[in-house]
Amino acid sequence: MAKTIRMNTGMKKRFINELKTGESVDDVFVLHEKTMGKKRDGSSYLNLTLSDKTGRIKAVIWDEADRFAAVTTAGDFVRIEGGVSEYRGILQLVVKSMARCVDAVDASDFLPVTKRNPDLMFERLKALTETIRTDCLRKLFAQFWADDGFVAAFKTAPAAKMMHHAYIGGLLEHSLSTALLADRVADHYAGIDRDLLMTGAILHDIGKIKEFEYRTRIEYSDEGRLINHIVIGIGMIEEKISRIPDFPTQTALLIKHLIISHHGTREFGSPEPPKTLDAVLLNYLDEIDSKINGIREFISSQDPDAEWTGYHRLLERHFFKPKPHTTQSSEE
Repeated sequence: MAKTIRMNTGMKKRFINELKTGESVDDVFVLHEKTMGKKRDGSSYLNLTLSDKTGRIKAVIWDEADRFAAVTTAGDFVRIEGGVSEYRGILQLVVKSMARCVDAVDASDFLPVTKRNPDLMFERLKALTETIRTDCLRKLFAQFWADDGFVAAFKTAPAAKMMHHAYIGGLLEHSLSTALLADRVADHYAGIDRDLLMTGAILHDIGKIKEFEYRTRIEYSDEGRLINHIVIGIGMIEEKISRIPDFPTQTALLIKHLIISHHGTREFGSPEPPKTLDAVLLNYLDEIDSKINGIREFISSQDPDAEWTGYHRLLERHFFKPKPHTTQSSEE
């Protein structure tokens, strides 16, 4: 007999990463996406992506799709009744009923959150900016840190929708990690302006505080889709620089180049490729931190007992998980 998960309020009883084939579900999820399809007989069906703080699951409504689609919108909390099945080796929900949830819900059940303390991360980041010696750059950070609205958003925004640091507090975590990398390698190569590199490491993604909306799910905002976080970030930096008398023109230009070029190539979204040593280095540091975080998150979502992960479609590979080395006693 299928196991049934019942609930009487908007509080979640079971998370996506706990669901197993054969279970019946009556629970609340975020309706992340929905798309209408057509069966061979011409009737409609509904493809869904449901989410909570532990991940996403595909779902399908075969019957009365038009009715269910009409009463829900992507981003809604929805109460789902249905069963867990498997399709092509992947779990999915076959949904019998879906309705907008009218009960009170705990939003923290539905958005993934950094495992680190945002206040401690922010204090550590501020401490790094206090090591900057260039006067105009210290003044630039003073402008940002005095902006309470910016600081609040910077401490809560995600760094991405899916690939890396895709959780509340992810932007701060990524910015701090990139800045710590910059601090470690800045003195390794001749010709690197440590203060400028540190500035780029901390500010390169600040436009993401407006690129995403994250009330019930992480999704692109209208501003993010229409303008992009790089352009948004440039505007934010220009606004702060305008408040600092006699800010050096070339320094402002070099900061903006760091932001514009940090994705490395036009193919990956940078209007210009890196054209200074600092910009080249920032591009690679950003790439290191985002890739390692994304891969670690992917590995952690896989079977902990398996030596190999499933196939990572974007990176086009499986990842091997070697067992930790053990130190043998010298007496053996």
